[in-house]
Amino acid sequence: MRRRFVIEAVMVATYGQLLVPSRPVDFVLPYSTIMELYDMKDGPEPVMDDPEDDKHVKGKIQELIGFFEDPFNRKKIERALQMPWRESSPLLLNDTVQFTVVHAVDNAQYGEYFDPIETELLLTSMKLGVPLLSDQFEFQDKLLEAEVPVQVYDIEDYEFAVEQGIEASDFESTRDL
Repeated sequence: MRRRFVIEAVMVATYGQLLVPSRPVDFVLPYSTIMELYDMKDGPEPVMDDPEDDKHVKGKIQELIGFFEDPFNRKKIERALQMPWRESSPLLLNDTVQFTVVHAVDNAQYGEYFDPIETELLLTSMKLGVPLLSDQFEFQDKLLEAEVPVQVYDIEDYEFAVEQGIEASDFESTRDL
């Protein structure tokens, strides 16, 4: 069974180890995080502090954009964008990694405490009952402070999440506790 995680698209480009999991994974991406890739690729601000790392990550961002712009994948994404909260058909990267794009819709429920991307990530996690993967400590702390009913894994715990992480069905039954 595939492990599912809600994640920002840029994290997939930044952390290469995400693409070589020990078990099959499905990365659930709110569509707005894919659109962020264009800003990061073309923007004047570096994605990484080290110039060589920044160049490498921007190259990976370009590769990921190319993957999503592939006509077959683009058609699946466009279908998902026809209705709020619709999920795309799986976009297969390889035998162990696939992406599902979600037309997430921000709402005011958490809008004052979280930025729009964070809100879409947490709402997607809540709506689908899928754990979040994040590298942002401030975001993780805010989730805890706001008592948002989502499971979140730090990116450093990715392998643990893949190997021993909770199943979606376990998350559904415990998230209201």
